[in-house]
Amino acid sequence: MLTQIYEVATPFEAEAISAIGVDHVGVLVGDGAFPRELSVHKAAAVMKAIRAPSVLSALFLSADVALIERMVRELDPPVVHLGASNELIMPDHVVALRRLLPTTKIMRSVPVTGPEAVDVARAYDGIVDWILLDSHRIGDVQIGAQGVTHDWSISRTIVETVRSPVILAGGLGPDNVKQAIRSVRPAGVDSKTKTDREGTHAKDLAKVRAFYAAAQSG
Repeated sequence: MLTQIYEVATPFEAEAISAIGVDHVGVLVGDGAFPRELSVHKAAAVMKAIRAPSVLSALFLSADVALIERMVRELDPPVVHLGASNELIMPDHVVALRRLLPTTKIMRSVPVTGPEAVDVARAYDGIVDWILLDSHRIGDVQIGAQGVTHDWSISRTIVETVRSPVILAGGLGPDNVKQAIRSVRPAGVDSKTKTDREGTHAKDLAKVRAFYAAAQSG
């Protein structure tokens, strides 16, 4: 079971989380337009601290494809995660980005707000390396970081419909990740809010360890 943890912000966190065995160490990268974005320079320091075989997943909430391309060329992350809303980044944009960055693996967030999510996921099938299913608040310009679950039956339908590996996100933590895996049967699981220290965006390493262990035993 692939595991990924967001939002890692320091080299210390990155080293510790990769030592636990988490596959994707997720870092929010940008030019400061969104809260807590790391610059390329700071993200590079975090990436350097990650222990193999764990890798960096660089999350971009921006919908500026030119900005994403420039930052990816500077940082050279193994995984690029596109988290802008569907209205702002569409499949054609992802195809264009793949042509520009042919060796970079791409993950695309898909908001699970209702049955329409199935068609949205299908639109990315085969053009991304992973589809990440996340909770979403209508009107937000980014997908995820809500700390709440969504309708897992829709996510299960998507898993059964698409060929691209699916990562399940949205309110997952040590307490519910086993149930989520049994319900959805994804290729991977993701946690942000429920592995944070209470009231902060820093990571709680005990919660990360518990999440990882539960996911591997689920």
